[in-house]
Amino acid sequence: MATIRKRGQKWEVRIRKKGQATQSKSFKYKADADAWIQDIESEMNRGNFVSRKEAESTTLKEALDRFIEEYIPRLKMIANETRRAKAIQKRDIANKTMAAIRTKDISDFIKEREGDGVKPNTIRLDLATISRVFEVAAIEWGMESLGNPIKRARKPKLSGGRTRRLQPAANGEEKGEEERLINACGKSFKPVVQFAIETAMRRSEIANLGWDHVDLKRKTAYLQNTKNKSERTVPLSPKAIAILKSIPRQLSGSVFGMSENAITIAMRRARAEAEIKDLTFHDLRHEATSRLFENTDLDLLEIAEITGHKNLQMLKRYTHLRADRLAERLAGRSR
Repeated sequence: MATIRKRGQKWEVRIRKKGQATQSKSFKYKADADAWIQDIESEMNRGNFVSRKEAESTTLKEALDRFIEEYIPRLKMIANETRRAKAIQKRDIANKTMAAIRTKDISDFIKEREGDGVKPNTIRLDLATISRVFEVAAIEWGMESLGNPIKRARKPKLSGGRTRRLQPAANGEEKGEEERLINACGKSFKPVVQFAIETAMRRSEIANLGWDHVDLKRKTAYLQNTKNKSERTVPLSPKAIAILKSIPRQLSGSVFGMSENAITIAMRRARAEAEIKDLTFHDLRHEATSRLFENTDLDLLEIAEITGHKNLQMLKRYTHLRADRLAERLAGRSR
């Protein structure tokens, strides 16, 4: 049976049922207390009651602390995932208990982030982190009563994807963006940029590439840990081989000796030095992939083998070829 009484500004509820642990909770409004009693007693009567005690006493901020300590070390992008989790901890939603977070709270969080001018993909990554926390809490931390509020929330729509290419010299300019960018790179970062343009490898793949996975004789680079968790072997062009041969070997065994974060920082500095706007390191992968379509006779599946794209629809958005090249193809010129 349930008992409810008002103490000060709160309504205190206690539910006792034979064979079940006593459940108690306080509410600001009596309507909320009555609704909670109805839910708990209904579950107890059906025999599928699971205690909400831990979920009701653990805030999202506290859950994120545990997530950072116990779960994130299992992931690939540890630094990025940690930064994202800590950033979420600073939002108002993090002060709510896990059990109290509803789909409306998620919608409010989305609107808040949109109001900050955050891009849709960044918001979706935030939501993915929160969703993962709820799933881990329900499966591994004993909070079986938790539902995942992310599943019913309206997600921001993603744009059609970036199509940024390295631009040739415009009127009045002596050098195009590629030459300006490379000239602005430091000694250690220059081969990273050149290698990215030549191979279409991701930032993480370049940062994690070790000499033990490079075969200069067979002209290949073996990638064990990739974004889509599928290993692949990348064929290396003569230019890519020349870049690798020009790099001094390091005791660490790393080819380029730069972390993902170091690459991002170096790219930001080089971009500013070259006075290039709106260019990311990932855009170099798009540039390289587009050049595979422009300058080779490789078909879609062969290029997918090189770039590691599992979804061919995703790969198609990398095929924005320059109009002048298409005109030349129409005139009969080969790739």
